[in-house]
Amino acid sequence: MPYINIKVTRENGEPTKEQKEQLIEGATRLVSEVLGKNRATTFVIIEEVETDNWGIGGESVTHLRTQARQKA
Repeated sequence: MPYINIKVTRENGEPTKEQKEQLIEGATRLVSEVLGKNRATTFVIIEEVETDNWGIGGESVTHLRTQARQKA
């Protein structure tokens, strides 16, 4: 019984309901094809994380994206 946990940042209306459905279908299909697991018993959880709560290299994603926009 596979359990797949996908974590994404929540911002600007993303991910949309349609994108989440595609992620669930795609992850389920991949585990079924690669590992031969039963689709009916494959669980996919999508967790949306605020960019203030996600850090890379000691800085929040919010800060990093603000810096990137200022450079552009």
